[in-house]
Amino acid sequence: MTDELKNTDGLSAAELTQKGDAYYNGADGTAQDYAKAAGYYRMAADQGDAAGQCGLGTCYLKGQGVGQNDKEAAKYFTLAADQGYAPAQNLLGDCFISGRGVKQDDALAVKCYRMAADQGAARAQNNLGQCYEYGRGVEQNYEEAVKYYRLAAQQGNAGGQHGLGSCYYHGNGVERDFTAAAAYFTLAAEQGFIVAQSDLGNCYYNGEGVERDYEEAVKYFTLAADEGYAPAQFNLGLCYDLGNGVKQDDAKAADFYKRAADLGHTLAQFNYASCCDNGQGVPKDSTAAAKYYRLAADQGYAPAQNNFGNCCNSGHGVKQDFAMAVKYFRMAAAQGDAAAQYNLGINYYLGNGVKRDYKEAVRYFRLAADQGHAGAVNNLGVCCENGEGVPQDYARAAQYYQRAADMDDGSAIYNLAICYEKGMGLEKDTAKAIELYRDALAHGVEEAGDDLRRLR
Repeated sequence: MTDELKNTDGLSAAELTQKGDAYYNGADGTAQDYAKAAGYYRMAADQGDAAGQCGLGTCYLKGQGVGQNDKEAAKYFTLAADQGYAPAQNLLGDCFISGRGVKQDDALAVKCYRMAADQGAARAQNNLGQCYEYGRGVEQNYEEAVKYYRLAAQQGNAGGQHGLGSCYYHGNGVERDFTAAAAYFTLAAEQGFIVAQSDLGNCYYNGEGVERDYEEAVKYFTLAADEGYAPAQFNLGLCYDLGNGVKQDDAKAADFYKRAADLGHTLAQFNYASCCDNGQGVPKDSTAAAKYYRLAADQGYAPAQNNFGNCCNSGHGVKQDFAMAVKYFRMAAAQGDAAAQYNLGINYYLGNGVKRDYKEAVRYFRLAADQGHAGAVNNLGVCCENGEGVPQDYARAAQYYQRAADMDDGSAIYNLAICYEKGMGLEKDTAKAIELYRDALAHGVEEAGDDLRRLR
C-alpha cells in the first residue's frame, strides 16, 4: 500500500470512492492510476459503500489495478446491487448474460436489468430492450423492446438510439420508417457507436430514409471499418469492388473482403475466395480460394457450399474428393441452390462420390431446371434421349433441348441441331440443323465445326 493510501484517516466512504474515481478516470488534475483507484475503491467497499464496491468490481472485471477476476467482479457487483445501486445492477446483469463470474442465466440478467432500468439507468434500459428484442430471458416482444430503447435513447444512450433505429428500420414493434431509422442511426453514429455508423452507411448506400449518397456511405463504412467491424469492412469492399463512392479498385476491395473474412464474415469469405479464384485484386490462388469457400460453406452459405463442392470435384485448390464434393453439393441443394442441385445430379449421373443412379440424377436435374438452370434442362433432354432414369422419349428430349437452347445454352443448341439433322423427336430439317450448328460453334461448342464441315 502506498503512503497516500495509508493516510486516509478522516475520509468518508463516499470521499474514498471519489478519490478512486479520480484515479480511475484521470480526472480533476489527477494522473490516471488504476492501482490507486482499486486501493481507494477497496477501502470504500470495505465500509459498505455501493459505488466503491461497483468500482472495485469494475477493476476486477477489466483487470485494472488488480488481477483480472470475473468471480471477484461479480461478488462486488452483487454487494452493490443488493443495496439498490443501479450501475452495479446493470453490470451484474451483464455478468449473468455472458456467464462471467456466475452461471450464465438470461432470466437473472433480465431481473438485474429491470431493477436498474426502473431507476432510470439508460444502459440497463438499452440492455433490457435487447433482451425483449431477441427473446433472451423473456418472451420476445418487439413493443417492449421499443419501449425500453426509447427510454434509453431519450437519455442520449447510443445503444438505445441504435436499437430504436433498428426497430424502425425493420418495422419491429413500430411501423416501418426508414427516415426515423436513419435519424436514430445518425444520433448514435455521431457518438461513435460503430454498428450505427455501419447501418447509417447502409441507409446512404441504399437511399433508405436519406437521399442515396455513396460518398456518405463510404464515410460511415470507413469509420466503422477502422474499428474492426466486419460488416462495414465487407461493405467497404463492395464499394471498392463496384466503384461506388470511391474509385474502383480491385486490390482494395480484396483487402477489405479479407479483413472481414478473417473476422468470420460469411459473404466476405465468399467474395474473397472469388477474388483468389479469379485473380481479382490478388494473385490467383486456388488453395486460398478453396480455403475461404470452405469457411463460408461451413457457416451454411449455399453458394459457397456449391463452390467448395466444385473445388473437391475437380481437385481445385484441394485434393480431389468426389465424396466430399457430394457432401457439400447436398448441403447446398437442400437449401434450394440450383447450381448445387445440377452438380449433384451430375455426380449421380456419373457415379462420382455416390453409386451411379440415373433416377436420382433426373430428380436433381428437375429441381434445378424448375429454377431455370439451363444446363439442367439440357441434361434432362439427354436423359430422355438415352432413356436414363426416365423412359426413352426423343420428342420430349427435343423439347428440353429447345427450352435450354432458348436460354442460350450452347450444349443444348448443339443437341437440338443433332435432333434436326437426324429427325429425332421432330421433323428432319438439314438447313435448320446447319443454322444451329453454326450457333453452337459461336457458343464455343467446337465439335459443331466438324458437323458443319461434314454437311457442306
